[in-house]
Amino acid sequence: MNISASNIILHSLDYNSEGVLQCKMREGELPISPSIEQFLSDLHRNYQSKTNKAFAYFTKEGEKSPIFKNALKEEMAGDLDFVSFSQQAAKCLVDELQKHDFAEQGVLLVSKYTWTASDYLLIALLQNNQSLSVNDNLELQVSQHIETSKIQLVARIDLSRFDREPESNRYISFIKGRVGRKVADFFLDFMGAEEGFDAKVQNQVLMKAVDEFCEDQALPVAKKQEVREVAFEYCKDQLKQGDDIDLSTLSEQLQDAPKLEGSFYDFVSEDYQLENNFPADRSVVRKLTKYVGSGGGVSISFDQKHLGERIQYDPDSDTLTIQGIPPNLREQLKRDENIASVEVGSESDNDDSQAAPF
Repeated sequence: MNISASNIILHSLDYNSEGVLQCKMREGELPISPSIEQFLSDLHRNYQSKTNKAFAYFTKEGEKSPIFKNALKEEMAGDLDFVSFSQQAAKCLVDELQKHDFAEQGVLLVSKYTWTASDYLLIALLQNNQSLSVNDNLELQVSQHIETSKIQLVARIDLSRFDREPESNRYISFIKGRVGRKVADFFLDFMGAEEGFDAKVQNQVLMKAVDEFCEDQALPVAKKQEVREVAFEYCKDQLKQGDDIDLSTLSEQLQDAPKLEGSFYDFVSEDYQLENNFPADRSVVRKLTKYVGSGGGVSISFDQKHLGERIQYDPDSDTLTIQGIPPNLREQLKRDENIASVEVGSESDNDDSQAAPF
């Protein structure tokens, strides 16, 4: 489903000769054209595909600067035009960057668009990269382009949810750093926001609930696997469409396909602190049907249905026995085994210590 853009403007953040960060403000919006909408669609699609997104909300008055939040509310109410709002946002970002030792610069994009009946505000700091191309005279020329597939410094506000549910803790989403405090965190600070809803935890609780529901229903192994498969396919479809997991819909699908007697929705409503709707997390959801693990230079992943058949686990010796390894892995092992045999043979031929005695 395509987006429908209503506003877009660009500002430039760069360091002057004295090493001071400054912002070159654009005075008017970019006209919406098919190429602009395609650019925003690419940006939106790449943002949707990011798996390391987190969620946030505007903090209460006095906890962080309310400048961005107040300007946004004025813009939404029609009391502040979009250009002025974007310029205030750019100033807030520059002020925040100057507090930290981050040498961030680039093109600041501020845009509003509609997707799946909701309005969004997208704010992204994009890198303007250089590339070489060949012109009609077969000469090399330098051009600049924005790489939309490698966005990292970006946040998106669900304006419809913010207007409808101001007490929610998940109307802001942003790309989260993987370890420790990352540069992306200043996006929360400049907006006066705080990390809130944790989608990964919700997904982990859901996975636990599915397994414990199967135990509660005393399902045989084959039926448990079917339940996990149905849950996985539903979550995968929600990820593909960019929609949230809906617990009531998932419960209906579990009752329709594996034909369970008990209600999954009633089961999770009793003891599990799950929201009725939350985004799917790809890295967690895949564990519904796969065993995944890594460590010590070894990574292993296989479908759960193979355990006890093609794959045997011996807990006493802590070993996995695999029957029928993937063909591409087999070829690599055979190739490297042949190379190792040749190398060992060569060393033996050249080693005097291996020679027969006189």
